Formats: sequence, structure tokens, C-alpha cells
Amino acid sequence: MATKVNKDGKKPPSAATNLIAGGGAGMMEALVCHPLDTIKVRMQLSRRGRQPGMPKRGFVATGVEIVRKETPLGLYKGLGAVLTGIVPKMAIRFTSFEWYKQVLASKETGVLSGQGLFLAGLAAGVTEAVAVVTPMEVVKIRLQAQHHSMADPLDVPKYRNAAHALYTIVKEEGAGALYRGVSLTALRQGSNQAVNFTAYTYFKEWLYQWQPEHRGGNLPSYQTTLIGLVSGAMGPLSNAPIDTIKTRLQKMKAEEGTTALQRITRIAGDMFKQEGVHAFYKGITPRIMRVAPGQAVTFTVYEFLKEKLEKSKPTILAGGRYEE
Repeated sequence: MATKVNKDGKKPPSAATNLIAGGGAGMMEALVCHPLDTIKVRMQLSRRGRQPGMPKRGFVATGVEIVRKETPLGLYKGLGAVLTGIVPKMAIRFTSFEWYKQVLASKETGVLSGQGLFLAGLAAGVTEAVAVVTPMEVVKIRLQAQHHSMADPLDVPKYRNAAHALYTIVKEEGAGALYRGVSLTALRQGSNQAVNFTAYTYFKEWLYQWQPEHRGGNLPSYQTTLIGLVSGAMGPLSNAPIDTIKTRLQKMKAEEGTTALQRITRIAGDMFKQEGVHAFYKGITPRIMRVAPGQAVTFTVYEFLKEKLEKSKPTILAGGRYEE
């Protein structure tokens, strides 16, 4: 199925609209879903499966253990890093997606093919991974991986907060450490957004065909939430091994004389030999529970805020002289 980039002559959302609507949607998504991301990271870093007599711990048990040892605030470790990066991340995601759609659409008809839609999502995901996501996730994972007790004032963590973690990583390991795992992150984000945007756009178009009275406006919020939830679940199912290897790579410090490819190969080999194939899918349940509702929240809030901003049309949002 091909889609027309600018139906009914409507202009694509401006960069400022994407910044505000995307940023607001991203903040809401992070606040609602971050605890599930912390549980996912802990499960991916866990070595319990390879230790004799140590049963694997599920996502509920992992969450309960974090709360028991570190208080409920332990579930929000790394949130500062996420919130700091979420506004530019979402702004880049939606703005670059719209731009790539314009570039890939037919110059004569303005029609974007299904392949073009997939490539636009892929490129948007890679763009956000390189620009924002990789450094943000390195800091976030270092914070989430700390098992210190937040209830014990004598148990001082290495990283106190996102800013301190950023400073410490750069000081001890160099700025390049912030881009550890960038290739895997780009692959994960690219495949995520390719699947996510393609599925969401197709679902949205089908609902418009079924309910033509909504064409030219927003779908009912519950429908946007539902198709965001379904499309959001598709990405994690397709790239879970990439995400698990990436998480372990970003937790490690750099090793002299080894390339990123060598470290990735060794991590994957050790996981397979010591923990089995299932290790590559550790944390898949909380990841789907984190990403799918997250995308549902993101698309619902984004569509709502975008509509409100476009109706209000202040100069900077309507493409006035201050827009870049």
C-alpha cells in the first residue's frame, strides 16, 4: 500500500511542533514506563541462569527484589538521563521521519511507497540513535546496573546521578565511551522505528478507510492508543538479541587492544556457551511491556498535542520567520 505524504494539501508538522509534541509525549512515556525498563536491564545483566542451583528470576520477582533492596525509587534509576535526552530524541525522531518521507516520496505524485515508508522509519531510528540515544543509554544503563541499597546511607554508589555518571564516564574512559555500542543501538533503533512507523501508518490508514468521517483529523484516542500498542510490540520481537548484547556491551569498560566487533562477538559467544539461546531473549517480557505501552502513550500524546498546537498556530509553530 502506498500513502500520500501530504493528504489534502496539509503541510507536514513543523520542527517546533515536533519538538513540543514529541517532547511532551516522550516525557509522559518515560514517567509511566521507566520502572519496566529498569527491570528489563537487570534481567539482561543477570547471570543467575548459568549458576548451579540458582533459578532464573522472572520480571515480577526481579521488580520485587529491586523494591525490597533499594526501595521503590530504585525502579527509577537512570530516569534523569532519560528525561534529559527524551525531548531532543523525540524531536529528532518525528522531525527526521517527516523529512525522510518528503525525500523518499515520488517528486511527481507525492506518493510514498511501503518500502519508502519503511526506509524513512529506519533512517529516523538511526538518526536518533547516533544523535541522542547511545550516550543517553550508556549513562542510563550504568545507573540502572548499580545494585547499591538506596535505603542504606553508608552504601555509597559510584554514580550519584545522571550528571555525575556522565562526568565520571568521560573522565575515566574518555568521551568515546559514551558511544560504546553505537552500531548495535543504531541497528536496534532503526529496526524499531522502521517496524513501528510502518505498522502504525498502515493501521492508521486502514482505520481511516473504515471510518472516513475522521479523515483530515485525529482518530479517537482509544484507537490511536490501540494501534500504537500493537505497532510498538512488533519492534522488540524482531530485535531482542541485539538489545541484550548492546546492554551488556554498554555496561562494560573499554578493553585495550580489542575492537567493538571483537567485544560484541565475545559477548554473544559467551552468552550462547554459558547461558544458552534463551539468554538472548532475557528481559523480552518487560521490554515489550515497556516499549509497547510506551509507544501507545507516545503516539496518543503526540497526536493530541500536535492537533492542539496546529489549531492554535502561534507564529513559531505555523512556519513563521523564526522556524529553522
